[in-house]
Amino acid sequence: MIQNKFNATPCPLCNCKTCGLFFQDTKREYLRCPHCELVFVPQFYWLNSTDEKAIYDLHQNSPHDDGYRKFLSRLTSRLLNKLNPKQMGLDFGCGPGPALSYILEEKGHQVDLYDPFYYDDPSIFSKYYDFICSTEVVEHLHNPCATFTSLFHMLKQHGWLGIMTKMVTDKQSFQTWHYIRDMTHICFYNHSSFEYIAKRFNAKITFISNDVILFHKM
Repeated sequence: MIQNKFNATPCPLCNCKTCGLFFQDTKREYLRCPHCELVFVPQFYWLNSTDEKAIYDLHQNSPHDDGYRKFLSRLTSRLLNKLNPKQMGLDFGCGPGPALSYILEEKGHQVDLYDPFYYDDPSIFSKYYDFICSTEVVEHLHNPCATFTSLFHMLKQHGWLGIMTKMVTDKQSFQTWHYIRDMTHICFYNHSSFEYIAKRFNAKITFISNDVILFHKM
């Protein structure tokens, strides 16, 4: 039975040991955590790093693309209203063509870049930031617990963490959701998943839209 095959797989966000089968398609199985409600793909189905990077290499996200700037502005416009002048930030998982940092630097802020494939600079993990942004990244995380722990550790008190990722609504919609067709997407969050993160790391959370989330570290 498929459910027995993976029912001992712990949740990568909260480590719950009683995750069960949520959905199966022709390519993968998706488990769901009963505690934080994260839906995730077991490691058995993950791409290797070469195949994963080959998909990311296809992304064309230029800071000079008006459409992409408009897409990012749904986060940056709200974040900029919260920041004091000349703050220090991090674009975590910036990809091959960082655009978000370009937009924020236009407004007078300084932004470091980090991406395990394109800007692998481990020195960022010993720094502290006024704000961190992670756009279309958290759905790719192998270990979201460890990553969110690092992000909140690097975030100064009263700092801001902005996330962009599409959220699970219900099982019926999940079955035909374009988001699960991307084989690099292995973690799928909903409101409860992010509320769990906010509580664990002592942050206030604001759901700006169905794919834009803002945390304020207390």
